[in-house]
Formats: sequence, C-alpha cells, structure tokens
Amino acid sequence: MTTRLADIAAQAGVSEATVSRVLNGKPGVAATTRQSVLAALDVLGYERPVRLRQRSEGLVGLITPELENPIFPALAQVIGQALTRQGYTPVLATQTPGGSTEDELTEMLVDRGVAGIIYVSGLHADTTADMQRYERLRAQGVPFVLVDGFSPKVQAPFISPDDRAAMALAVTHLASLGHTRIGLALGPKRFVPVQRKIEGFVRTVQEQFGLSAGTIETELIQHSLYTLEGGQAAANALMDRDCTAVVCASDMMALGAIRAARQRGLDVPKDISVVGFDDSPLIAFTDPPLTTVRKPVPAMGQAAVRTLLEEIGGTPAPHSEFVFMPELVVRGSTASAPGDRNRS
Repeated sequence: MTTRLADIAAQAGVSEATVSRVLNGKPGVAATTRQSVLAALDVLGYERPVRLRQRSEGLVGLITPELENPIFPALAQVIGQALTRQGYTPVLATQTPGGSTEDELTEMLVDRGVAGIIYVSGLHADTTADMQRYERLRAQGVPFVLVDGFSPKVQAPFISPDDRAAMALAVTHLASLGHTRIGLALGPKRFVPVQRKIEGFVRTVQEQFGLSAGTIETELIQHSLYTLEGGQAAANALMDRDCTAVVCASDMMALGAIRAARQRGLDVPKDISVVGFDDSPLIAFTDPPLTTVRKPVPAMGQAAVRTLLEEIGGTPAPHSEFVFMPELVVRGSTASAPGDRNRS
C-alpha cells in the first residue's frame, strides 16, 4: 500500500498524505488536486475505490464514420475524456462499410435514452444528403452538435477547423520554398470541408502565382478517397502534371503520396515535397517526418462537449458555426523546389 501511495503521489505531483485523503474521501482537498490524483490512479492502472467511482449523469452518443484514420480515435478520446470529467458516459458508435448507417446508429442511441449526440464528419458534411434527418431529431428533443461540416439548413451548433486557412498555410509555405507547381489531393467534391479546402487553395495559388481558377481546378486539383491508396492515386496524377509539391487533405493521403513518389524512384523531399492535414498521432515519426497542417483537435473536442452540455442544460449556444484555426507544423517532408536549392 505504501509503495502504491508513493507511485500515485509521484504521478500526481502531490504528497502521499494528500493521496491518502483523496482515497479515503476526506475533505480539505481542492477539486483540481482530487482530479489529479484520480487521473494518476487511472494512468497507473489502479482500480478506483468504490466510493470514488463517478455516477453517470447519463449517456452521450458519439458517431464517427470510421476508426482507421487515426484522427477519428484522437478526436473520440478528447471528447470521451471531456464527457467523463463532466460525469457523462460516452458511447462510441462507428459506421462501417456494409454495416450500420448513421440513421440506424442514431435510432439505436435515441432508443437507449442518450442525453445528446455528437456527430463527427457525418451526413451533415455531405451537400447531397437530406438534412431533414437532423430536424426530425431536434423535434424528438435530442440535443446534438455537429463536428467537421456545415449546412445552413440545420439549426444546430457546428464545430469546424478553418479549412480555407489550412490551405493558405500549406501553399504559402511551399511557395516560400520556391515551388510554383503545387497540387492538391483531396476527397469527393460533395463534402463541405473539401469545397472549403478548394476555395482556400484556389485563392492562395491565384495570389501567389496569378493562375486562373479554371487552370488551377483542371490541372492542380485531384479528387480521390481519404485513404492511403487514394492519396497514392491522386499524387500519381498530379506528378504526371509536373507538380513538385502535393498538399493532401489528410495525413493518410499524404503517406500514400510519399509511397507514390518512392515507387517512381523519387526522393521526398528532395524531388517532391508533401504536406498532410490533421497531424494525426504518430505522424511525426514517419519517414520522413510529415510536414502537416495540425487540426486543433483538443480545442474542437472540448468545444463540442461544452456546447452539447449547454444544449442539454437548457442554455443552448448560438445555432452557428464555431471555427478553429489550424497550425502549420513543418517537419522533414518539405524542402526547396528542385532546381531551387540556393534558397534558405
């Protein structure tokens, strides 16, 4: 027991006496200190005493399109932790090809009496989808928040990264390295984040190089799938059009672009530069470490939970879009353009 107290105290950065007070439910411990001790218990794998286990305020559904792209588990973890801290139990529901649809998952969660639902990259991001499903959910009295995607037809809070600004960051970085032939690899055009990335990309390329929007859309933009194979196919098409740099709409696509370059015997970044989007977990440790535009996942996840809990509590946030600024993270997959090696 003494060893366990010492371990927990070291992990939480408090004294053993403080740990003992928390474990025994004694008063006189600040809420933040108590939370640190409980977090230390969890991190070290110790079971919480029965009296310290949180009673759930209720279930909150989290619907994601898939979990293969590491950005979705990362966002789910932030949202899940934020919900748990507020006494709610997160229920993760994931769509799979040929499996349950978003509507079926929603029905399942509503039947189980969830207090609210957070949708990540759902049908609300698809401009061809019927948005009446969300109005029907609202009519049932179920609060919900929509992450990554926007529709003016839905009266709900939206949480989004600034996709236009993300493309401006990536293109400006590559232009500063001397690249003048920059391609964009991204998913199907019907999705709102894709359309916004195109807008930001076209505008920045026009500002940097004076190309027409038509030329940019036909020569420098390639639609594909948000997978490694999709990135590989798109990058091959863009390299065939003499692009010396490729901006990808996800880190998974960027890894595919790097594979495409290597299959051609090209070196990244000496022969071609690649930029990702998301800054997914472990992406800093790829070969080469990936330059990417970091999606503000912690801020977005916490905002989604805070906004949903305001809806549940009867003091709803404005039914508008909360937009979060991304950040360029420069690593080893970008360098000066070929033939432009004298630049710093």
